Amino acid sequence: MRFSEIPGQQQVKQLLMQSVRRNHVAHAQLFRGAEGSAALALALAYATFLNCESRTPEAEDSCGQCPSCQKIDKLIHPDLNFILPVTTTKAVPKDATSSKFAAEWRGFVLENPYQGFNDWMQHIGAENKQGSISKEESLQLLRLVSLKAFEARFKLVVIWLPELMHPAAANAVLKLLEEPPPATVFLLVSFSPELLLPTIVSRVQPVVVRPLLEEELTSWLRDVHQVPEVKARQLARLAEGNPGAALAAQNSTSTDHDYFDLFVNWMRTCFSNKVSDILEKSDEFQKLGRENQKEFLQYALTLLRKVLLFGLDPKLVPHLSVQEQPFVRGFSRFVTPRNADPLTHELNEAHYHIERNANPRMVFVDTSLRVAELLKMAS
Repeated sequence: MRFSEIPGQQQVKQLLMQSVRRNHVAHAQLFRGAEGSAALALALAYATFLNCESRTPEAEDSCGQCPSCQKIDKLIHPDLNFILPVTTTKAVPKDATSSKFAAEWRGFVLENPYQGFNDWMQHIGAENKQGSISKEESLQLLRLVSLKAFEARFKLVVIWLPELMHPAAANAVLKLLEEPPPATVFLLVSFSPELLLPTIVSRVQPVVVRPLLEEELTSWLRDVHQVPEVKARQLARLAEGNPGAALAAQNSTSTDHDYFDLFVNWMRTCFSNKVSDILEKSDEFQKLGRENQKEFLQYALTLLRKVLLFGLDPKLVPHLSVQEQPFVRGFSRFVTPRNADPLTHELNEAHYHIERNANPRMVFVDTSLRVAELLKMAS
């Protein structure tokens, strides 16, 4: 994994590279970001850069060509180790530990490093079981770090989702962080760092992975994943800076729907408050299919938030597309602090009911009538 393959995060990348160039590599670092963020991807890019054999003092990335880079890229380097939440499955009916899922993990990460915990559980066939980092894993970890590095300068231990550690495993990790083995670097990747022991958090260097700008995510989807421009921008708005959410939405929805036009026409229909037009629009909504209906309502919430912020201060929404600008500017007169909360509530309620298999046509008509009333409040 190269830093150049990860969208945005330029400040974080520079800080990580500078720590290596200056020989100020912290023995334990906590990559903290939302589920679907670039936290794991950055940890892997950092691990590759750290042990790159051809890295020059001025290098801006790992070389990708040396034996170390090639092995880490394939996740088969003997000095790159992973501790993961796992559970018993049909393939591993007892004594489930990370090492027994090494092949599954390689396939999972190499396919898409922006996936989440539920994706991992489905990938290994956990069914309804809840994964964790067990107390047995702590014994494996202690044995692992007692060995010297085989080839590289640093032995690397990536702990993915340390918030899911059994107390015994958490205490073992805490002991290692208090008395770190030589030439060993721990990279903790967490979606919920607030669930970690405060004593662990106090002994790691934080690496904060923030959401991407809409333009950064749009460019990445368009240039790297060959998503058409209109769809890339739509996914970027929907995902709110989260690459994992954008990729998941791309895989679960059709590229045939333009949610922006659908939302604009829907709001105009609501404002006119003509029941015949609302009923006609509800047929269009029903034809979307349930997953796209949920995606559309989520998109509507995102765009509604932009409209409200623009009305408060246009500087709060600096990256509006040319397509969005006229609508957001005009519609901001009708979305105010007075009706924003109830509008948001109605859209959330519609999403809730669609998710639970309510009749989409009835949900849409009911929501439209309520939205019509709320828009009249500001007119």
